[in-house]
Amino acid sequence: MPGLDNLIAKSLEEIIKKNLGENMIRKIEDRLFEKYGVSFTQAMEEFDKLDLVLREFFGKGADGLERKFFENIFQSKSKSKEGWYTLRDEKISQMILQSFGDLEKKAILESVAETPKIISEIIDDCNLSQTSGYRKINNLIDNGLLYKAGQISRDNKKINKYLCAFSNLRINLEGKKMSVELQLMNSEKSLFIKTIRL
Repeated sequence: MPGLDNLIAKSLEEIIKKNLGENMIRKIEDRLFEKYGVSFTQAMEEFDKLDLVLREFFGKGADGLERKFFENIFQSKSKSKEGWYTLRDEKISQMILQSFGDLEKKAILESVAETPKIISEIIDDCNLSQTSGYRKINNLIDNGLLYKAGQISRDNKKINKYLCAFSNLRINLEGKKMSVELQLMNSEKSLFIKTIRL
């Protein structure tokens, strides 16, 4: 699963529950489990399955719902191919800002901004201790800021390579209002973006 899907999964679940109500969520949960054997929470990270179930219940109206869900999290900057999105979700914005506020996490994200690397290479590049490095890298993976971008083989073992989920980041301050803009890395691999087709 690409990093973006993991990054937005928790917020997306809250937004959908708020917009559809308990009864509809129960019906969707039952259908997801019946048809795909996944929970509602798992479907947030496998958005194509949720999309198909939403289409069963809402038909073409699912397009409008999905766009509404998306717009609660992101505001697309334009229809250009550059892929800039303004974050509307405060939790995601805060998590990204906190990660860049931590100098070690910032170094990790910068280390894999353009080239995927295995964890040991990231730790060496950033001069981190093993314990702290692994803990912070795993936290960035869990939060969706790093995602698996291939593998290498060493000693007959496959080792994952990781890449930052976005290629560029802008933080704008206008008076007391702060906004975070992202240019997504490989957004076409995101099931959420691919399904929404903005």
